[in-house]
Amino acid sequence: MNGTILRFYVHEKRIHKHIALFEWLLEQAKKLGIQGGSAFRAIAGFGRHGVLHEEHFLELAADMTVEVEFVVTEAEADGLLALLKKERISIFYARVPAQFGAIEGDR
Repeated sequence: MNGTILRFYVHEKRIHKHIALFEWLLEQAKKLGIQGGSAFRAIAGFGRHGVLHEEHFLELAADMTVEVEFVVTEAEADGLLALLKKERISIFYARVPAQFGAIEGDR
């Protein structure tokens, strides 16, 4: 099947409607009928401002990037992006063409 990988990059402490934005994204995708999504926490990285962020042992206040990823149809990607525009959420994303499917086996 042809579609797209849609990735969003947000700070883990960013809040929207009283919950973490990455959780809100997953909830909204589920409500839109998207069949799955995942959130991955970075261990280090830098963004457009060039500041290196990394977590240090015993650091409680880290605000690392979370990547929220969906493998979806073009229509599902369009729907999720339209929702974000409607909600007026500033967010960086990457949209990459993809072929996807599932292999069924005994396990």
